[in-house]
Amino acid sequence: MDFNIADICNGFKLDGKFVSAARFGTGHINDTFKLETTGNTYIMQRINTSIFREPEKLMDNFVRVSRHISEKIAAEKSVNPASRRRYLQVMMSHKDEPFFIDAYGNFWRCYIYVDEARTYDVLENSNQAFAAAKAFGAFQNDLADLPGRLNETIANFHNTPSRFADLQAAARADKCGRLKDVAPELDFIMAREAEYSLLLNELAAGNVFERTTHNDTKLNNVLIDDVTGEGICVIDLDTVMPGLPHYDFGDMVRTGTSPAPEDELDLFKVGMRFEMFEALLRGFLSTAGNFLNPREKELLPFSGKLITLEIGMRFLTDYLSGDVYFKIHREKHNLDRCRTQIKLAQSIEAQFDAMRKLNDSL
Repeated sequence: MDFNIADICNGFKLDGKFVSAARFGTGHINDTFKLETTGNTYIMQRINTSIFREPEKLMDNFVRVSRHISEKIAAEKSVNPASRRRYLQVMMSHKDEPFFIDAYGNFWRCYIYVDEARTYDVLENSNQAFAAAKAFGAFQNDLADLPGRLNETIANFHNTPSRFADLQAAARADKCGRLKDVAPELDFIMAREAEYSLLLNELAAGNVFERTTHNDTKLNNVLIDDVTGEGICVIDLDTVMPGLPHYDFGDMVRTGTSPAPEDELDLFKVGMRFEMFEALLRGFLSTAGNFLNPREKELLPFSGKLITLEIGMRFLTDYLSGDVYFKIHREKHNLDRCRTQIKLAQSIEAQFDAMRKLNDSL
C-alpha cells in the first residue's frame, strides 16, 4: 500500500489528531476509508485517476454542487437542524484546495462523515425505495438552478450508443479469448440495438432537456436516516455532471427493484419487483416532478430498461477487455454482473405495459 492514512490526514484542515482509519463501503472504483480523529469523523477517499483523469475538474463539480445545496439550505425559512446532513461538507487542504496530492501522486479528498444514517446495497422494503428516490429527485431539484454547466468527468458516461460501440469493439478484438463464453449475452444485447438511441434522439429533437444529474444512482449512493427512514443525503458525487433525468431514474430501477445484488449467481433470484418500481416512481416524482415535462415523465419506465442494458454492456465490455475498469473479486465476476443485468432487463420487459400504465396514472 503506497500511502499512509495518518500522513494523508495531515494534508487536510481537520479537527483534532489522527486516531484510526479503516476501509469503508462497497464501491467499485475509489478506495474509501472511514477516518477517526480526536475531533470528528470523516470519509477519506483516494480517487481512481485512471478512470477520473481530470480530478481537479471532478472536485470543482463536487464543491460547486455541495456549496449550492448548502446555500439553498441557508435560504430556507424554517431550517431543520438535520439539514446540515443533506450535503457533503468538503474539507480543504492546507493549500486551500478541495483535494490533497500525496508524495506518491495519489489524489485524495475528504468530507465530514454523515452520522446516524447508512446505505443499503439491496433495499429491504418499498418505504426505503420511496425515500431513496425522493432524495435523488430532491437532489436534481436542488440543482435545477445551478449556475453554469458542470464539467464532464467522464465523457459519454450514459451515452448508450457509445457504450454499445465499445462493446462491439471489445467483441471484435477479443483480446482475452473470452468471446466464446458470451454468445447468449451478446446476442441479447445486439437484438435491442434499435432502442439505444431513443433518449439522445429525444434530446436532439428538443423533447427532453439536459439537467444536472447524479448519473450513478445506485441506491447505496443515498444515505437513509437510521431513525426516520428518510433519504437524507446523496453521496458519491464523482459523476455529477450534465445529463438526463432518465439516467438517474433508470439506474434507480436497475439497482432498487431486484431483491438480489448485481453480481448474484442464482439468476432465479433476479427480477423486478413491481411494488419497488412503484415506490421509486412515486418517490422520484414527488420531488423531480417539479421540473419534468410530460415527455420526460413519459419516458421514465423505458429508462429503467435502457440503463439496465447499458450497465450490462459495460460489464460485458470489461469482461471481454480483461477486467480493467470494475474491481473484481472472483473469476468471471464481470460476466456474472452482466448476466444479472440481462435477467433484470427481461423482467422489466415482461412488466413494461403495467409500468407504463402506472406512470400514466400519476
